Amino acid sequence: MTTLTGHGLAVELPRGWDGAIFRRDPDPQERAAGGRETPVVHAANFPLPSDRGDFGSGAVEIMGRSGVLVCLVEYESASATTALFARRGLPRAIAPDDYATHTLQRPMAGQGGVQMFFHERDRAFCLYVVIGSHRRRRILAPVADGLLQGLRIT
Repeated sequence: MTTLTGHGLAVELPRGWDGAIFRRDPDPQERAAGGRETPVVHAANFPLPSDRGDFGSGAVEIMGRSGVLVCLVEYESASATTALFARRGLPRAIAPDDYATHTLQRPMAGQGGVQMFFHERDRAFCLYVVIGSHRRRRILAPVADGLLQGLRIT
């Protein structure tokens, strides 16, 4: 296993997984409004392209039917007390039937996904997971769950 750390986040990548923890600079308008750089975690059981969006655009287009992509996106800490982020703690398991085809940021034929907002340690996050085949969600959900077990907010 390889462990990635950065920005108060850590993820253990199983053998064969690719991943990164990074911060994207806010655009000039966001910066002028007081926006700050927030961390993003990407982990996938396939090679990630270097150019991809926070929620995996660029990666979901190349993932195969057995692909799993996990994105953890942090939001401004003030959001942690809002209703959207009311759930406490990083989800460690996602039921196969929680995956849906209509919740994808970028809908791709056959894929499934789930999006969960939560707070932990006074930080606000969105966990977004895409699986390459919604029909195979009973097989792929446990693969995603295995990665979630090694994801930490420190």
